[in-house]
Amino acid sequence: MWLLRHPAAQAVPEPYDSFMHGHLYYYGYFQGELHVPFLSPGLWDPRSGSSEALPKARRQPASRAPCLHGDAPNATVLTLAPGRTQAGYGSPREPRALFALPSARGPLPAPRWPIECEVIKETIEHIEWIPPAPEPFCQPTDHQWLPTGEEQGTVVYQLSPVPSGSRFTRARAGGAPGPLSSPAAALEGSQDNTLLFESRFESGNLQKAVKVGPYEYVLTLRPDLYTAKHTQWFYFRVQNTRKDTVYCFTIANLAKPKSLYGQGMCPLFYSQKDAQSRGIGWRRIGTDIRYYRGNSGEEPAAFCLSWSACFPHDGDTCYFAHSYPYTYSDLQRYLRAVAGDPARSQYCVVRALCRSLAGNIVYMLTITAPSGGAAKRAVVLSARVHPGESGGSWAMQGFLDFILSAAPDAQLLRQLFVFKVVPMLNPDGVVVGNSRCSLAGRDPNRAYRTGSRGSFPAVWHLRAVVERLLAEREVVLYCDFHGHSRKNNVFVYGCDGGRGGSEARLRERVFPLMLSKNAPDKFSFSSCKFKVQKSKEGTGRVVMWRMGIANSYTIEVAFGGSTLGGRNSHFTVEDLKSLGYHLCDTLLDFCDPSPAKFQQCLDEVDALLRQRLGSGQSWSDAPTSELESSTSGSDSSVSDGSLERRESPWGQKGQGATVAPGQLQLRRRKRLRSRRVRNATRRSSATQWSHGGDPVSVAQPPSACHSGTRSARSPTFVPQQPQSWSPKPPSVPIPTRRGRGAAAELHRAVSEELHRAVPGARTAECHHRTAARATRMEGNATTAGHRRAPRSAIAATTAISVTTTSSGTASSRGGRVRPSSRGATAGPSLRVAAAAGCGRRPGLTALRCSACTRH
Repeated sequence: MWLLRHPAAQAVPEPYDSFMHGHLYYYGYFQGELHVPFLSPGLWDPRSGSSEALPKARRQPASRAPCLHGDAPNATVLTLAPGRTQAGYGSPREPRALFALPSARGPLPAPRWPIECEVIKETIEHIEWIPPAPEPFCQPTDHQWLPTGEEQGTVVYQLSPVPSGSRFTRARAGGAPGPLSSPAAALEGSQDNTLLFESRFESGNLQKAVKVGPYEYVLTLRPDLYTAKHTQWFYFRVQNTRKDTVYCFTIANLAKPKSLYGQGMCPLFYSQKDAQSRGIGWRRIGTDIRYYRGNSGEEPAAFCLSWSACFPHDGDTCYFAHSYPYTYSDLQRYLRAVAGDPARSQYCVVRALCRSLAGNIVYMLTITAPSGGAAKRAVVLSARVHPGESGGSWAMQGFLDFILSAAPDAQLLRQLFVFKVVPMLNPDGVVVGNSRCSLAGRDPNRAYRTGSRGSFPAVWHLRAVVERLLAEREVVLYCDFHGHSRKNNVFVYGCDGGRGGSEARLRERVFPLMLSKNAPDKFSFSSCKFKVQKSKEGTGRVVMWRMGIANSYTIEVAFGGSTLGGRNSHFTVEDLKSLGYHLCDTLLDFCDPSPAKFQQCLDEVDALLRQRLGSGQSWSDAPTSELESSTSGSDSSVSDGSLERRESPWGQKGQGATVAPGQLQLRRRKRLRSRRVRNATRRSSATQWSHGGDPVSVAQPPSACHSGTRSARSPTFVPQQPQSWSPKPPSVPIPTRRGRGAAAELHRAVSEELHRAVPGARTAECHHRTAARATRMEGNATTAGHRRAPRSAIAATTAISVTTTSSGTASSRGGRVRPSSRGATAGPSLRVAAAAGCGRRPGLTALRCSACTRH
């Protein structure tokens, strides 16, 4: 990369030199010392295109500075003007790389935040720790403790909310510019036991804290940025703790009516002193845990989570979280370790899939052995499209740990498959601490079908990668890692559209069944669902399935833990990572050349489905809802509405633009096509639909109407004309107005022309003359009504061919006749299609041709 560090002359090869000269001259870094040996006599100025525009330019002597890429004979020399470096302009710094991928050396790219977010300068890192014993679920309690209202307490922490209706405009590293505010209340002295809250760090989420008692706090979470809902994920810090004192916390604005907290799930706790002195990391903590509906009376109703906890040390720095945090910086540190490992970097390539709305890199890993790439099948994995579901990132890291290891099964998988892995699809949401949405204020997992490139770049580019991959090779599996807040264990959502026969419906259940056998203490096959609901048409698994990936799944990892095998305990980080290994093991079983395992699972699935419907019943034609115990349990959010044809705040290509206040507006726009595309589409279709709903040919050679017979679908009669009949092209221009009377003019013009060509032809009156729509195509004049109507309507269609001669060819622009370049007969024929009868709406019946008789 070219860089000038000092005033000494540097040379760069063409054509980059001329561009950089004009660019840096414009900003004052250069005074115009440019020498191009093959240009004479002056210098080229990009502003005027002439050499006289640079009065201070000096011609360079014959000696030239060496080029960075070799001493090319036609090199341009750019010399920094004397004194400019010390005169206030400074030396031009090295341009930033467009995609700064993690490397073993140098700092990591700083996460980019929206400018509305304040960010503290501290770096938050946590150690990994495996509890020596399983952490059981707590017993549900009937404790009716209700905190005092916020109006009777003291606000001890409050962040400035994002204005209602605002949208994302721009981002920068470090968040909001300027000095940080002080959202926490100042302590009055050493005896003040008020907790100090903080959440202005990566993935943090806490909007407000109110002290309602000596050791009681009511907390409010921040909704997803640029929305007013999706409050589930929490992650915040507390300081100034007191040992052996029972603190009571209540989060008062949770969104979901049901949660695993009501089934014994405990919040996560982290002590900085325990991590430093004893090596203890995140652990479950809390008593008197209760999840209940709030009594605020607002709609939609808010739900509350209450728990009590004791801190292990005085003056400690502690953290609470909904699930094990996994930040964007954690991913970057992991990828830097992979890139710095000589062994793993041989078969793992880290690339940038795209940049997010805030400018954070969406990384994509390609993992495969160097040989045999053409015959390999592909596997696509993604995670963290919902930023609050951090368990998916830990499962993804477990998969990467195994597939990049030296284990024999990992080596075999790399030889058999090409893995495309996107470990974090929504880095912006992860950075700001969202639960479900991106900075577009919408759920990215509903945008795979219709989301635009400007609003959902990661989803759009992932789909494009899969489309190219499907064109090159078979994609045997697609898995998207998610988290679930209302059901324990691990399970999948698949795709059973109720079609494709019993064999296909069995096969799509084989992979989950194998996974349940490989992880019997974590995976529940009975919790798997395969119904494709209408509200899930935009999800990744459904869109990939419709694109041609038969085995397309969403893997749901519970925030709580497992109830299988007598466990009844929370998931640890090690449990979540082990899911990645089990996925690899299941993939080998699923693709085993020996069909014994696969056939055994097919028979077992068939027996399970028969047992569910009852003995003696066939399930092959049964709807998917009858094959499942329940279709409930989906962790999807309330629908945000359709994503059809949404406008991006940056335009279609994601570039910066002015953003009006208010949420992203849903707009239904008609598909824009050029006239040439529309005409080509109409010409290529030789069949249109009549008012009776039956296909009627409009481009056929002489039909029953021309042969003097009556057709079953066309009761009109047209005399047969000699084949040698070849009239002149129409001399009257076809009217193009769509206003009142356009249909009458078209009818009169065609009738007069046919009277001259066909003696004795009778002119028929047209039904609904004023409401008919006239449409012109190149070389064709067509009048048409709406496409479909009740089948009881009667349709009459006539096609009359008028062959042009060597005098010219009719044009579609304004009824002009352009001369033909050839002397032979050329050009398309004039076809007049007429349909009679009434459709669904009066006034939309097409015109009748003058060659057709009345009913």
